Amino acid sequence: MASLGLEAYRFSVAWPRIFPTGLERAPDPAGLDLYERLVDALLAVGIDPWVTLYHWDLPQGLQDRGGWPDRATAEHFARYAEAVARRLGDRVDHWITHNEPWCVAHMGHVTGEHAPGHQSWPEALATAHHVLLSHGLAVPRIRAHAPSARVGLTLNLSPAIPASPSPADAEAARWHDGWFNRWYLDPVHGRGYPEDMVRDYRAAGHLPPGPPPWLQPGDFDVIATPTDFLGINYYCRAIVRSARIPEADNAPRAVPVPRPEDCTDMGWEVHAASLTALLLRLHRDYGPQPLVITETGAAYDTGPDETGRIRDNRRIAFLRSHLRAALAAVDRGVPLDAFFAWSLLDNFEWAHGYERRFGLVWVDFATQERRPKDSALWWREVIRRRAF
Repeated sequence: MASLGLEAYRFSVAWPRIFPTGLERAPDPAGLDLYERLVDALLAVGIDPWVTLYHWDLPQGLQDRGGWPDRATAEHFARYAEAVARRLGDRVDHWITHNEPWCVAHMGHVTGEHAPGHQSWPEALATAHHVLLSHGLAVPRIRAHAPSARVGLTLNLSPAIPASPSPADAEAARWHDGWFNRWYLDPVHGRGYPEDMVRDYRAAGHLPPGPPPWLQPGDFDVIATPTDFLGINYYCRAIVRSARIPEADNAPRAVPVPRPEDCTDMGWEVHAASLTALLLRLHRDYGPQPLVITETGAAYDTGPDETGRIRDNRRIAFLRSHLRAALAAVDRGVPLDAFFAWSLLDNFEWAHGYERRFGLVWVDFATQERRPKDSALWWREVIRRRAF
């Protein structure tokens, strides 16, 4: 990282390293020591550590007691956050409570693609609420031990674009925006859950009539605890087509299905202009607050050539276009504080295992050899020159 000139490094703390079952009365000193050494090593070479406290690794003991659908998990998270902040709060100036609550709720509890592999809408909505509640509970505990630090939350967000001008596609885009974006943005900004989505979830049988069973008085005040920035993970827009009417009855597509050559190896469309639109929308609809791009990047399986060089030009093009998109929003008044590329290293990409490579640095997973790609060398020059 130092050789690339990086000035900040965002990493996550593994909750089970600190409380192996989640139920211990005291944190594991060895776990805290590990992250203390990492933080000290970063600071020694002038790299600002950005700590994310939860990137989806829940202690098994808490899962056995109900996991995130159980309200008690929120309090356990706040206790864990306090333990880490007590040890590192004198050195860490940037804290992120959660990474992508939508993934925890939906991919873990509706599709079952991620742990714990459940398929239950009621569980997913309870999970979303308790993750957001735990965020609000943790913020003041972090600040108690890091009073000068900045604390925020990272959401994965995706603009919803109707595939055609039809009312059906407009309605589908409204639902997608509510399910993916507003269900998380609105409560952390003091608005509670969007009324249109509450109605939709009740109509679908995901919520009972009346107050949800997991909602208690005062919860929305806790969830809306003021923070210092909003983290944004952006990868692509969503082109939304209605599934409620036959395709033949819908209007012709105005926004075509992306071509394979316009997508990354994840099948995600490369569309940098939507990042500009997203930043402007957040600034307009949710008020003037500091924003941070905590993740954006592209999976391309470009390996070493016969000389050992990794010519990942598509990744460079992706990052260049998204930096330009971010600066376009800054030029229009958006207070964007930082931009993190995902990711430093090729790594384990959850349900995709080691098949998707997002890294600026190529990793031989068998030997752990690490080799900077052309994108890493380009990134170094961007940092050095403050230009691209």
